[in-house]
Amino acid sequence: MKLRIVHLGLAAAGAIALGGVALAQNVPEQFVVSGKAAEKIQDFTTINLATAERIADVCEKAAVAQGVQISIMVLDNAGNHVYMDRMDGQGYLNIITADMKARTALMLRSPSKNLMNAAIQDPTRELQYIQLNEFANSGGLPIVVNKQLIGTVGVGGSAPRPPVWSDEICAHKALMEVIGASVPPLVEDLPPRQNPNPGNAPVPRFAAATPPKSSLPSEFVVGGKGAGNVFDGNQISLASAKKVARVCRDWAAAKGGTMSLYIIDNAGEFVHMERMDGQVYNNIRTAMLKAQTSLKSRQPTSVNAAQLKNNPAGIARTTSYFNLFTNSGGIPIVVDGQMIGAIGVGGGAGGGDENCAIEGLKAAFGEHVTLPVYPAAAGAR
Repeated sequence: MKLRIVHLGLAAAGAIALGGVALAQNVPEQFVVSGKAAEKIQDFTTINLATAERIADVCEKAAVAQGVQISIMVLDNAGNHVYMDRMDGQGYLNIITADMKARTALMLRSPSKNLMNAAIQDPTRELQYIQLNEFANSGGLPIVVNKQLIGTVGVGGSAPRPPVWSDEICAHKALMEVIGASVPPLVEDLPPRQNPNPGNAPVPRFAAATPPKSSLPSEFVVGGKGAGNVFDGNQISLASAKKVARVCRDWAAAKGGTMSLYIIDNAGEFVHMERMDGQVYNNIRTAMLKAQTSLKSRQPTSVNAAQLKNNPAGIARTTSYFNLFTNSGGIPIVVDGQMIGAIGVGGGAGGGDENCAIEGLKAAFGEHVTLPVYPAAAGAR
């Protein structure tokens, strides 16, 4: 009897495996992780980096054409970050809502606007959505190819002007261009709910009379109106962050490796993120923790890693009291003596996470950037 149960279990497992192969073949390879990378993560149905990056690029170009800025987050079908951009001048609320919209679309398997419309029709329903960690706002869409959910996209940060423009329209246009005509049309926009008891409290205006100052080259940091929006002339620009990431990605690929990467600004907010195909949750998570640790400590995570090897008694204090992640791969981005953000790389990168980060920083900032300097080995000349 036991043998029969085992036999049936193996048969069932085989059916699942065969079903997975059939399903994998149902999604064109240009959209999903495939080959050895898919075998590594045991998933042939999750959005790949190339598709996520194309969606973000199309949406950002549409935003530029409209004269607005957006933040965009692409998740895979397991809820992991795959690709993220924060256009210059976006703040915390713009960034976090992009993630919240994408996660809501993932939980619903439908546009996040569905919840917004339901809350407009019945305001009492929004409490339930909040308790479920769902965000009742438009801008999150599922990414579906051949009836298979491969990920979701969330866009935040711009004022809606339907039917001409909204965060959701930006995401939808990008999906139409990248995925094709199979993308379903947008859900109807309901008029916003009117406040039945409006107050008359005065709302103050808060705007600086002069733009923030920066001593750094303009190509390295957020400038102009964007800097004015966040009252900071020393945040790393999206263009610089993407250059760092591109060089690190190419460097890792040339060495036969992959990596996950986060670049955050000097306030700790996401600027750019990407996960190369084949990376798993630990690679993604550690990259983020490294960036956050190097920002908090104002030094490379390799410093703490070496110090703890020399004095392991400090591990509990460092990790518990200060919540630091002490694997190498995180570096503060210091340009001409000014910290403008931080980078974290995880996943090995083929030749070391810290080395990958260094290659990207050198390419983007040249001699302006501060990098880790290791002492010469004993006896070396």
